[in-house]
Amino acid sequence: MSPTRWGPPIDVLPYFSKEEQALMTLLGALTEEDWTRPTMCTGWTVKDVAAHLLGDKVGRLSRGRDNHTAEAPRPGEPFPRFLDRINEEWVVACRRLSTDVLLTMLYEFMGQTTEYWAGQDLDELGEPVSWAGAEPAPRWLDAARDYSEFWVHHVQIREALEHTPLEDEYAEPIADTFVRALPHTLRDVDARVGKQVGYTVTGQGKWHARRERDGWVLDRGAPSSRTPLATVTTDLDTFWRLCTRNAADLSRVKTTGEENVCAQVLEMTSIIVSDRHGGEER
Repeated sequence: MSPTRWGPPIDVLPYFSKEEQALMTLLGALTEEDWTRPTMCTGWTVKDVAAHLLGDKVGRLSRGRDNHTAEAPRPGEPFPRFLDRINEEWVVACRRLSTDVLLTMLYEFMGQTTEYWAGQDLDELGEPVSWAGAEPAPRWLDAARDYSEFWVHHVQIREALEHTPLEDEYAEPIADTFVRALPHTLRDVDARVGKQVGYTVTGQGKWHARRERDGWVLDRGAPSSRTPLATVTTDLDTFWRLCTRNAADLSRVKTTGEENVCAQVLEMTSIIVSDRHGGEER
């Protein structure tokens, strides 16, 4: 299969239910004190992040399954700021709920998102995944975006609780999802047709973007060129933090090639950048 702007499809459906169950097992065992612990999401507690996840689930079902028209940005309101506002409004409203009520609602809606995606033709084009480009994206990428946000917030909750890390099996699609932002990240890099940029996430895989006449395309595997324009190598923990603007240790990043291109690659974000916690997704 020839590489495309977004690269080969990702199948995240086998991961949704397992990770949801892992999160619900964790949340179901929390004490009242645990729910109030602060997270890396500025101003949000564990309960707030859990409420945000509930908002993501019911928002996806309302928009995608039920064709419900949600509110739009106010005149002149940038989209990231609009997301910040509606996310904050939702979380503040959910503070009126007891943890038992919140858990009951999470139990109710968790599996329905998996059912929604399982009923979709994931090869069809759907709404854009803005961090991968402004044009309509294949639905498999939108599903992977959904899963990746769930995973990031799950990790944030575990870190706030000083709990054991999330099992490695749930991280398998994360690097493969976030790296889909690479062609869009390189959109303003002037390079000859055929030039390549590589990204390696140790233990997860290798990817490369190649310049074509109409832009950059992505594929799995190391660059085929012996002298790629640039390469970046890091571990998964550093990678996801870089891509979501959560404090990352740059000493764990190795780069080769043109410095300006490497710098551009390290600016890659696989979220919609917002003011609250590095970034937020729709």
